[in-house]
Amino acid sequence: MSRPVQARRLEGIDKNIWVEFVKLAATYSTVNLGQGFPDFPPPGFLKEAFLRALSEENHMLHQYTRAFGHPPLVKILAQFFGKLLGRELDPMTNVMVTVGAYQALFCCFQAFIGEGDEVIIIEPFFDCYEPMVKMAGGTTVFVPLRPKAPKDGKLMSSADWQLDPAELASKFSERTKAIVLNSPNNPLGKVFSRGELELIAELCVKHDVLCFSDEVYEWLVYDGKEHIRIATLQGMWDRTVVIGSAGKTFSATGWKVGWTMGPNRLLQHLRTVHQNSAYHCATLAQEAVAQGFQRELMLYGKPDSYFVQLPEELQKKRDWLVQSLDAVGMKPIIPEGTYFLVADISKFRSSVPDVPDSDEPYDSRFAKWMVKNKGLAAIPLSAFYSEAHKNNYNHFIRFCFAKEEATLKAANDILQKWKQEKTSP
Repeated sequence: MSRPVQARRLEGIDKNIWVEFVKLAATYSTVNLGQGFPDFPPPGFLKEAFLRALSEENHMLHQYTRAFGHPPLVKILAQFFGKLLGRELDPMTNVMVTVGAYQALFCCFQAFIGEGDEVIIIEPFFDCYEPMVKMAGGTTVFVPLRPKAPKDGKLMSSADWQLDPAELASKFSERTKAIVLNSPNNPLGKVFSRGELELIAELCVKHDVLCFSDEVYEWLVYDGKEHIRIATLQGMWDRTVVIGSAGKTFSATGWKVGWTMGPNRLLQHLRTVHQNSAYHCATLAQEAVAQGFQRELMLYGKPDSYFVQLPEELQKKRDWLVQSLDAVGMKPIIPEGTYFLVADISKFRSSVPDVPDSDEPYDSRFAKWMVKNKGLAAIPLSAFYSEAHKNNYNHFIRFCFAKEEATLKAANDILQKWKQEKTSP
């Protein structure tokens, strides 16, 4: 008889919200506003770049390229982001390409986090942070963004969710190895202000803590807000790993091209993890992304830039969904950035009565009921909280508005019909 197989670092993290809700959406939904991917195509110039790479006579584009990043891609990334970070980047030592931002995060935790290390995570957070810390042997320490209702009766904004400076400071200790910053934030859409980032930076410098800065939604900022890069603040370049994503940048999430940027003293360790895990990223996709960035460098800040056009287009979609949800009584929290919008479902509790003594958060049961009975898929906000805090924020669900107009209209039709059913005698 075989002895039980032990997987100590995987205990308690085997369940994944996406596995369950993707299956539910595929089975029941007619409109999927759950998962964070566009249902519209990438820009034409990017698809053309991929086709050129595919059809060119340079057959080496079908083979392995440099393990730490295709040379044309790391060179243009260094050139492009060097201007934004205000420093000269060495493409060979300050940039590393990964299999999406997901692998970039994995490399960070595996490289720097070990037994006894604590990692501060700001709630709500992208759900992979916690299991990745645990897989590396570390301990998670959570600090929440706390909502402050606006006094004027207006809809709440993601900017109304803020850190308590004293509470944040209390989470830092001699055991703290890193803090994970996600701005713009998934799921809230919060864009951290300069003051908030300076607070985090001061604490990182004071306690000699690393910062893993997940900036995959850096171009998706609305209403004239500014995405500030924490690595540009005093004392932060030398302790920050910046993480980016071509999937979110160019609306091509399935290509799985991401990157890390930072000082060589940090990236040398990421390279060690990368070369002994994924080792390599798809050459053709890297070639096409490199050409996309070359175009954007020439058009930077101009009306024809995709980095200008995409947020303008998504802001319109955001505003449309805000109005649609507000009209039926789901109170949206207006996001400053990202693909996502969180809405308060408190007024819909009569549709889905609470279950006394249930361990499952209310928003999770609501989202499951909604996809099964209304055909509309969303994600419960409690999925983005630690186990201890899930029930503190269990009356919100997250929608993705990076969708075709027809998809958003279909969602609105479902919501309007639902409202009529609720008000009918």
